[in-house]
Amino acid sequence: MSSQISDIWLETRVAAESLADFVSGARLRLGVTGLSRAGKTVFITSLVHHLTRALVAGRKAHLPVFRALTEGRILSAHLDPQPDFNVPRFAYEEHLEALTSGEERHWPNSTRRISELRVSIEFNSKAWSLRHLGQAHARLDIDIVDYPGEWLLDLPLLGKTYAQWSHETLEAASAAARAPIAADWRGATAAADPKGRYSEQTAQKLARLFTEYLRLAKTERFALSTLPPGRFLMPGDLEGSPALTFAPLPVAEGEELPYRSLGREMERRYEAYKTHVVKPFFRDHFARLDRQIVLVDALTALNSGPAAVRDLENALTDVLNAFRTGRSNLITQMFRPKIDRILFAATKADHLHHTSHDRLEAILRHLTSRAIARAEGVGAEIDVIAMAAVRATREAMVRHEGEKLAAIVGTPIEGERIGDDVFDGIAEGAIFPGELPEDPKLVFRGDALALDEEEAEYRFLKFRPPVAKIAKDQEALPLPHIRLDRAMEFLFGDKLA
Repeated sequence: MSSQISDIWLETRVAAESLADFVSGARLRLGVTGLSRAGKTVFITSLVHHLTRALVAGRKAHLPVFRALTEGRILSAHLDPQPDFNVPRFAYEEHLEALTSGEERHWPNSTRRISELRVSIEFNSKAWSLRHLGQAHARLDIDIVDYPGEWLLDLPLLGKTYAQWSHETLEAASAAARAPIAADWRGATAAADPKGRYSEQTAQKLARLFTEYLRLAKTERFALSTLPPGRFLMPGDLEGSPALTFAPLPVAEGEELPYRSLGREMERRYEAYKTHVVKPFFRDHFARLDRQIVLVDALTALNSGPAAVRDLENALTDVLNAFRTGRSNLITQMFRPKIDRILFAATKADHLHHTSHDRLEAILRHLTSRAIARAEGVGAEIDVIAMAAVRATREAMVRHEGEKLAAIVGTPIEGERIGDDVFDGIAEGAIFPGELPEDPKLVFRGDALALDEEEAEYRFLKFRPPVAKIAKDQEALPLPHIRLDRAMEFLFGDKLA
């Protein structure tokens, strides 16, 4: 009964906040998420940069698919104060400086907390009703909500008991793809007695070893994705708190755990995590979203091997299952927002020659096929693209042993290597990354946890941001991109009609 009352209160809060949003005027809450290294910060920075600079003379050609701009109907776009006073502001200016600061340019720090930014667009509407009333001038406030995708993977925990979550987590860790990196934690777990007397030292040891397993699984070598609880690797102000000091134990569903036992205390802390961490995120931010883009670093998973690719597929399915999807209407906008458009974007498309972009899209579409079928069944629109919010490379044809190869040219980050060649972060390199398979199913074949360099069919390097180009008027040109305009058109182009 208490759980039902809590759920009713949660829905009431969401409805009240949604109604307040609706009454405030034309606005769109756009969620931006993705798992680690997917490029969320770069995407938002580039998106805002292009929106606020697109009206500078001669810049419209940089966004040819964004129709409201190419039709000349956007009058202005600028940053406004964000609506939520208790949410940190997205550090747009700081991130843009990192991307464009000449020889010191670098990729900005990744998302580790929720943040928000509002872009206000003034435009001339094509709507007959507005033109008939002489009110073609309109405004749209886009509230961009940036949050780690790992937090999204926590939402399914709301429907799971401690015993269910423990069983799933321990089972996953025993699989061939994870057992080697989970060995220390699994050994300590096997030695612990869930019905034995609670000890804070034991709880901290198990939580520490569990967190180390999650951290190792997240590294680029293994690139595993389905690793809740998400805050264990991004604790913030909760670091060291009991809500983040628990770990799975082998307990059966419905098993009676003695008072003050280790298992009972772990269960209590797991429930506290759901109450004080997961539910507030759902209520205050996630449940109010209208549109969503999910950025996917498929190339890192491909670098690591088939086990990482399969794990990414499971993570993306969990992500989409967490969304409140469906066809939006006036009632849902006022009281219970639904995400009616979701864009899956395979990032870092500039690490491939354009001839492989369709194959990258096909791989991502295959990774998300199960989840997309469910979302489309309730009326949500889904699209999949290969994209680079900031393009760090250019294309070229190079000769190698008498054969012409389609290559990409850029400045690899210092320390990146191909074979015995190590890059210094200054010199450019022409790289042939290899071709993705025509059949996307082929990337799932094999059981290796992480491929060694000599085993990999393709190897994608990391590049520095491009050098900012200066136009004749001495203004810096908008950052180069691949299909950012297509993303913009899908996510909010219809709202500017």
